[in-house]
Amino acid sequence: MTPPTAIVRPPGPRLAEGLVTHIERSAVDVGRARRQWEGYVAALGTAGWEIVEAPPADDCPDAVFVEDVLVVHEDLAIVTRPGAPERRPETTGVEDVVRGLGMRVEHVAGPATLDGGDVLRTGGVAYVGVGGRTDAAGVARLRELLEPYGVPVRGVPVTRALHLKSACTALPDGTVVGWGPVVDDPSVFARYEEVPEEGGAHVVVLDGDHLLMAASAPATADRFRDRGYRVTAVDISELERLEGCVTCLSVRVRR
Repeated sequence: MTPPTAIVRPPGPRLAEGLVTHIERSAVDVGRARRQWEGYVAALGTAGWEIVEAPPADDCPDAVFVEDVLVVHEDLAIVTRPGAPERRPETTGVEDVVRGLGMRVEHVAGPATLDGGDVLRTGGVAYVGVGGRTDAAGVARLRELLEPYGVPVRGVPVTRALHLKSACTALPDGTVVGWGPVVDDPSVFARYEEVPEEGGAHVVVLDGDHLLMAASAPATADRFRDRGYRVTAVDISELERLEGCVTCLSVRVRR
C-alpha cells in the first residue's frame, strides 16, 4: 500500500512579514518558527507519512502555509489562485511537485480566487469558505473540477476568520469542530461541535483514530482522547502568530 504523502514547504527568512488580517500583529521569532516547523514535519514522518518538500519560496513570507496553493482529491491536484495578490507567486514550483507524484494537474484561472485553506472536505462534501480569500467564481471552478468525482461543493460564509479551516475542521467521524466566535453559520454542517479553545478547531487526521493538533489546545486534546482518539500535539506558537494552524502547514495526499 502506498504511504500517504505530506507536501510541506520550509519557512523562509521573511516569515515575520507574513500577512495578518484577523488578529493583531505580534513579533515572530523566525528561528524558533523554523524549529517548530521541523517538529511538525517530524510528527508527520513519525506517523508514517512520506514527506515531500516543495521548493523554497524565500521571497514569499507566507509560503510555509503551503495548503493554500494546492487542493488535492484522489489523482487530481488543483493549483489555486490565492485571494491575496501578494501570495500568488507561491504557486511557482508546486505543479512540478504534484506532477512528480503522478497526479493530474488543473488550475484556477483569474479573476477567480481560491485558497486551499478554505476547502474542508468531510462526509463526502467539499465545504468552501467564501467572503475572505475565496470568491464565488473560485467555488464554481472547484465545483467544475470535483463534479466528475461525485463530490458536491457547497459555499459557506467566512467573515470572522482568515479561512474556513481557520474556524473549523473535521474529526474522522465527520463531526465538524469549530471555535464558536469565528464560525459564521454552524448550521450548514450536518454535525457540528464547539470546542473550548481556538487551537482545538484545527485537527489533521493522521489515520483513522490519530489526530495531530497544536499544543495550544490541551483541553480540547483531552476531550478527544476521552473519546478514544490518539492525539499528537506540536508547538506551532510562532506560526499561530501569523494565523497559521496545523492544517495549513501541509497538503496531505492519500491515494
